[in-house]
Amino acid sequence: MSMTKAKAVKKLKIVCMGGGTQIPPLLLNNLRKLPVEVVGVTSMVDCGGSGGYMRAKFNVLPASDIRRHILGLSNAPLWKKELWKFRFGEETFEDGHKGQVFANAFMAGLENAFGDYRKVLRFVNEFMELGDNRALPATVAQTHIIAELENGEIIKGEAEIDVPRNHDSRLKIKRVYLEPQVNAFLETKKAILEADAIIIGPGDLYSSIVPCFLPTGIQAALKKSKAKKILISNSLAKMGETQDFSVADFAAEIEKYMGVDLDYVLYHNLSLNEDLLAQYQKENPQISGALMVNDSLLKEKFIGKDIYKKDALAYDSKKVIANIFKKIGKK
Repeated sequence: MSMTKAKAVKKLKIVCMGGGTQIPPLLLNNLRKLPVEVVGVTSMVDCGGSGGYMRAKFNVLPASDIRRHILGLSNAPLWKKELWKFRFGEETFEDGHKGQVFANAFMAGLENAFGDYRKVLRFVNEFMELGDNRALPATVAQTHIIAELENGEIIKGEAEIDVPRNHDSRLKIKRVYLEPQVNAFLETKKAILEADAIIIGPGDLYSSIVPCFLPTGIQAALKKSKAKKILISNSLAKMGETQDFSVADFAAEIEKYMGVDLDYVLYHNLSLNEDLLAQYQKENPQISGALMVNDSLLKEKFIGKDIYKKDALAYDSKKVIANIFKKIGKK
């Protein structure tokens, strides 16, 4: 193949960093259908629910976020996807979930058998038919996220930060860190360095997104990376994490833990439907309202667009991806 043809077929490399609830349906499941290479990067600090149970019981890495990224990137037939999500058993966990998840048990069993998380990743990526795409962890070392509150109180564990049960959620988080401090996964650092675009969020700030940046080596890779770095800002504020935040505050906190400036911040610039918001807050009482939109946002960096669905408090995947591709030079 000539150099000209080789360049013509070179795929854009996109890294998506954050938790497992919003990113797979919003980004991964749709980007995987395009002629691009996608890497989903998740933190490995989950300690609640089925994944947390497996972690505590068998001393394995938590699978809750990464298994959702695997599912989002999967080209497997429906039966595999349904099996991957299958819940069984009668355990009821603190977060309200009931039963074990097949994927969590499967990955725990593989890790126990192989003793090498790299082998686990290769096996599940093949089993779930990810092709050229990959789901990678920020680290493959055991660690927990710790939060220091504004009053000096120390909160341990992702589950307590995510849904405060034993501390006052009105108190703001001063800083978060890992305990113990661990090194980044080498393949994840390599993916960041090779990326053409790095998309961050949306998701819970301190319990999903920021932990991706905390392993040693991630910040250095982000600083060295020439990729366009794009944040999809949250629109909703959450008690215990982002109450009283604005879009600018959210972006600034991301940049603090990334150790590098964002190129663009994409945010929804229309008022949220009050009836939909009220209903959403009934179902999700931790939501304190909408993030404030600052009047003095730098237009070249903060891209305000209508990126919501018409009939739900949720991002529209086609709108979001279209706006992202405008900023990374591909249509």
